[in-house]
Amino acid sequence: MVQEHDDTDLVAALVHSDAHVSAPIYRRHTPTLLRVCTGIVRNRATAEEIVQDSWVAVLKGASQFEGRSSLASWLFAIALNTARSRAKRDGRSVSFDEFGDDRGFGAAFDGHGRWSRLPDLWDNVDARRIIEGRDMLSHVNTAIDTLPEAQRAVLILWSHKDLTSDAICDMLEITPGNLRVLLHRARTGLRKSLDHLVTRTTEA
Repeated sequence: MVQEHDDTDLVAALVHSDAHVSAPIYRRHTPTLLRVCTGIVRNRATAEEIVQDSWVAVLKGASQFEGRSSLASWLFAIALNTARSRAKRDGRSVSFDEFGDDRGFGAAFDGHGRWSRLPDLWDNVDARRIIEGRDMLSHVNTAIDTLPEAQRAVLILWSHKDLTSDAICDMLEITPGNLRVLLHRARTGLRKSLDHLVTRTTEA
């Protein structure tokens, strides 16, 4: 398992092309990389190209990795910088700054960022609920893709357990306060979408 190795082991595996370790690393990070980069460049094929180029850059530079950040942070920083440069080259300005404060956004969440009340559709688990849960997952993914660019990026990166909040702030060039605002707004937007789905399901 990848999590059994520290970054020194992982980098050594990349340097020596140890597929037993490097292949799980690739599978672990690539889906999140693709999703974030697609949101920035707005094109799946271009995002796939950026992610592949980022992995090549990591493999080529692994022997020079100094451990100033985690391996995951290094990889994501390369991909995000490349995606933002590509978007700029294509005439799109990409900024993750979103001003405001998080007052009024926390009622749906507890002090640890979890929902204080789950959507009604998840209260009971039976065969019908499992099917509805699959529909819910599809709806959640669609809702995430329709969030504003900054909120979507923060939410996706935050869900990746190998990235710390400090690393996300560094990658996106935002403050911790800005990160909290973006995360609250993204979660609140998702909650509204889920509540709307529950209302439609109940009335059907």
